[in-house]
Amino acid sequence: MDETCESLSGLKHSLQRKMKIHHLRSATFIIESGADSILIDPMLSNQGELPPFAYFRHKSVRNPTVALPGNASRLLGKVTHCLITHSQTFGIRALQHTDHLDKPGETFLRNNNIPVTCRKQDAAYLENYGINVVKALSYWQPERFLDGEITAIPARHGYGWIHRFMANGAGFYLQLPEEPSIYISGDTVYTRDVERVLSQFRPDIAVMAAGSASMDIGKPILMTMEDMVAFVKTAPNKVVANHLEALNHCPVTRSHLRQTLDDHGLLPKTFIPDDGESITIETES
Repeated sequence: MDETCESLSGLKHSLQRKMKIHHLRSATFIIESGADSILIDPMLSNQGELPPFAYFRHKSVRNPTVALPGNASRLLGKVTHCLITHSQTFGIRALQHTDHLDKPGETFLRNNNIPVTCRKQDAAYLENYGINVVKALSYWQPERFLDGEITAIPARHGYGWIHRFMANGAGFYLQLPEEPSIYISGDTVYTRDVERVLSQFRPDIAVMAAGSASMDIGKPILMTMEDMVAFVKTAPNKVVANHLEALNHCPVTRSHLRQTLDDHGLLPKTFIPDDGESITIETES
């Protein structure tokens, strides 16, 4: 009887998978995967080093509106790879999406020769600034990554016409051995592509770019609260909400999102990490 119990316990343990995520600030976070640390969208500027992203619709304060957390330097020192969801608009330097890759982020990647994976449309632009692009992904075409696979997912950066001005990026669906699968939405509104990943790929973890950012003109360039609720409802497992409380054009707060999800009974499946917080998500499969 004891041997049977031990056998069943061992089987259950073998089916458990876990992933550690270190949230730094806004859309910048690190996935810890064995000996590797995968940095996503490095915005590493000091507080207030970047201009406001909106001047009239939202309070005109400089970005980032908060400093990097105290543990950022230690965590960045372990980085071995980087994923960049999007970086440029029409190849114009002045229109670079600095909340996903700023000049200190570029310097960090260059000085440490970090191998970068991005969407195909951004590769030449990044290489022009000395970034070591090792994989340039086409949408929906899986590629080898570490000992697993990565797939680029279309990300539509806004409702209505403004997504053409913002230019669009990518999300990433990442499958690593013996770890939960993870979908990183990137900067996107809720689309059929997003719904497809959530409902068909069924990621163990879905990282949602919250914040409902908007510019001075046009509709929001990230999901509205209504669509964030739809995202969390559709996600089959755990959700991590980021892109919050670090940029002047993102009005949604953690407390607002938390209350809304609680009102819909969705808070238990959602993590809303503080800056500098590390979370470990365990799944069974």
